[in-house]
Amino acid sequence: MELDISISADGEAKTERKRGGWITFPFLMATSACLTLGNTGWVSNLIVYLIKNFNVKSIEAAQIYNIVVGSISLFPILGAIVADSFVGCFSVIWISSFACLLGAVLLILSATIDSLRPQPCETGSSSCPTPSKIQFGVLYAGLALASVGLGSTRYTLATMGANQLSSSKDKGVFFNWYFFGFFAAGIFGSTVVVYVEDNVGWGWGFGLCVAASALGLAVFLSGSRFYLRVQAKGSPFTDLARVVVASIRKRKVPLSVRSEDYYCGRDGNTKMVAAAPTNSFRFLNRAALRTEGDTRPDGSISKPWKLCTLQQVEDLKTLIRIFPLWSTSILLAIPIGIQLSLIVLQALTMDRHLGPHFQIPAGSIIIFESIFICISLFLFDRLIWPFWRKLRRRSPTPLQLIGVGHVLNVAGMAVSAIVETKRRNVARTAATHHLLQDGGVAPISAFWLVPQLAFVGVAASFHFPGQVALYYQEFPSSLKSMSTAMIGLISGIAFYLSTAVIGCVRRVTGWLPDNINDGKVDYVFWMLAAVGVVNFGYYLICAILYKYRNLETEDGGSA
Repeated sequence: MELDISISADGEAKTERKRGGWITFPFLMATSACLTLGNTGWVSNLIVYLIKNFNVKSIEAAQIYNIVVGSISLFPILGAIVADSFVGCFSVIWISSFACLLGAVLLILSATIDSLRPQPCETGSSSCPTPSKIQFGVLYAGLALASVGLGSTRYTLATMGANQLSSSKDKGVFFNWYFFGFFAAGIFGSTVVVYVEDNVGWGWGFGLCVAASALGLAVFLSGSRFYLRVQAKGSPFTDLARVVVASIRKRKVPLSVRSEDYYCGRDGNTKMVAAAPTNSFRFLNRAALRTEGDTRPDGSISKPWKLCTLQQVEDLKTLIRIFPLWSTSILLAIPIGIQLSLIVLQALTMDRHLGPHFQIPAGSIIIFESIFICISLFLFDRLIWPFWRKLRRRSPTPLQLIGVGHVLNVAGMAVSAIVETKRRNVARTAATHHLLQDGGVAPISAFWLVPQLAFVGVAASFHFPGQVALYYQEFPSSLKSMSTAMIGLISGIAFYLSTAVIGCVRRVTGWLPDNINDGKVDYVFWMLAAVGVVNFGYYLICAILYKYRNLETEDGGSA
């Protein structure tokens, strides 16, 4: 931690601790790890919990899972808006962490109190009792609170951590290790907690989730005296709306080629934009064009909805320019959402034994993706990127990282289709010879699912940090929390759309029946691979046309 040295009135030197710096890193990492561990434990096993404890059909459970994960991914936007506009990151994080804790408490109540869940039945039975409104109410309230809390903290913690550091290099190191810890904690939650849920009891497993959430909140509050707290600056969306309104109101005013005709702020308090406004989206330049009566004698704005600063205009242009790239990431994430939900159903129909006495929980199979993400991030940070910088004398750009992620993700969908074809053939052959075990389990190892998770995991280690770096680097300073939360918005929309895609496929085709042994899940994966190829072509066009705004290592080129 740095020290500020000041001189008191009596001439004595005094030192005061300056907040922020790397001393905050352990607190923020521990908070993230505890919250991730506690919530991954129930998220990873949610499909199994719904099927076994609430008698929900398999595909319907997968759709509920997608909605929950989509909500967790979407609520970072809400957290970012509140943090940037009203109360700052610190308040958003502790309030959201408390919501996580309340949600976990409701989940443990649903698992331990008999009256809060329906009577059990045999898997696949048509006479299973349906949960009551109260039972569903408690379940959905717990899921909602935990989803809102986890979503609102996930990327706000990342933004707060970056705010503690001054150099871009330190921020890059922080992001890398933050997400390494995030995925490492997810692995622990998806294995240890899920194993406890499946083999010891759901109450004990959810109890671990409650304990981890409580510990994360306590650790975060204990480091409050060290945090540098960036004050909220008011809603940046109001400024963006003003640009649109002012441009429309001045639509008949001719544009000027003189830079002095555009308003840049007063007294140097507003960040200036160099020279004249850019030529892209020239219609918006009218919002900063001075006309009679727009300013007061002291230079301040007299009509806020008729005149904006040039910086506000350029900020809106930045968001418009980055939108096509952002849309390609949604199409990148949809296949991932569908794969993660279907892979649990695949694992339930495969041999998950590791040795004669140990069986891997179906909900834990997805940890292999996180394992490969962690391994890849570690190798990138310690070996690959240092070698790349020595060879090319610069770091790979965010767009290059995202592009590699697109290619590997398509390969992962193709591998998923090939493996599913083999699994289905084995299951049908076993059914013909009456070799299927209880629950339709085929004599094929669940470890056949690992290669596709490896491809998707390595792909995520490229496109995930690449997107975080791109948005944090390119977004306006007033939208920094929003920039990291854009990943959550992408995932949230993608998981919601993946639920819609699954529903559409079920209505239009016979590929996804309740018993996937009778379906054609491999056709779904081939469809996703084809969509991925088309989306990669769209991404290449967007990346070639995009010009970096704040990249120091390149002169505005694209990947």
